[in-house]
Amino acid sequence: MVSNHDEAAAVRPLTLAWVNWHLEVGERVVRTEALQGGITADMRRLTIGTRDGGTRDLVLRSFVNVEHAEDWLNREADALALLTGTGVPAPGLVAVDPTATHCEYPSLLMTHLVGRTVLDDEGLETRLPLLARQLVAIHAVRPAVRPREYVAWTTAGTVVVPKGADTAAWAAAIDVIRRPAPPYEGRFLHRDFHPGNVLFDVPPSSPAGPRITGVIDWAQTSWGPADLDVAHCSTNLALLHGPAWGLRFAEAYEEAGGVLASAASERLYWQVRDALAFSEEVQLVAQPWREAGRTELTTRAVEARLDVYATALMDALG
Repeated sequence: MVSNHDEAAAVRPLTLAWVNWHLEVGERVVRTEALQGGITADMRRLTIGTRDGGTRDLVLRSFVNVEHAEDWLNREADALALLTGTGVPAPGLVAVDPTATHCEYPSLLMTHLVGRTVLDDEGLETRLPLLARQLVAIHAVRPAVRPREYVAWTTAGTVVVPKGADTAAWAAAIDVIRRPAPPYEGRFLHRDFHPGNVLFDVPPSSPAGPRITGVIDWAQTSWGPADLDVAHCSTNLALLHGPAWGLRFAEAYEEAGGVLASAASERLYWQVRDALAFSEEVQLVAQPWREAGRTELTTRAVEARLDVYATALMDALG
């Protein structure tokens, strides 16, 4: 995520009092930074002055006028608590106020992870297997209490066919998601796993290469098929880096030890369902990418990539 230091970074009074309540004795907030890159939440990095004269960082996540804020924050808090000690590099939970009992808005306070999101085309060949291995590790988590069942993000009746799209391919794709969902073996899902929610340490000219330092934004945590998480990351890769990369991710996931649906028709269902869901929110998805420096990813450019990707899915898997 990208930071800035303007007045928007200021923490509101009730929220600041709540944050202070959860600090160690003698600690105080000495700096705040607004973090850009999220779609639904306001994010701020808080630099905390410690008693010994040092500092540590926390992240404050607040939902302003978001309908599902309570549910999402409860799910994220549960996920962060669950992931502690699992080896999955997620933030640590400090405190949560899902109903804005103490804060101006529903909020969550968590530890800050080092690293940054990397959305550039350069180096993707190296990062792709790292993403795949990380997702396999997430799916290996076995929670004592399952999160709620996944919710589909689109229906056949709400798909928005892009202008100039291959209408025959899109009609066939829409027919795919009219069918009942295939049976599946449930897994612990991140549900919004993609490069924008993965932090990397990318040391300059290091022979060790990049490594993943964190996975963030666990508000959509669900129970469902591994194929659904893989499909979601695949669509993001297709729109960010080109359709060929989206088609490659499932293979990388299996090479990392992940298990997907055995039947091609079942894989197609999940891949198509996720791709078509993006048709309804291309502008919303593309804007944070442009703010992060991918200025060429206009809404129209992303729509065009979505069309090519959806058509390629139907050609390759249909």
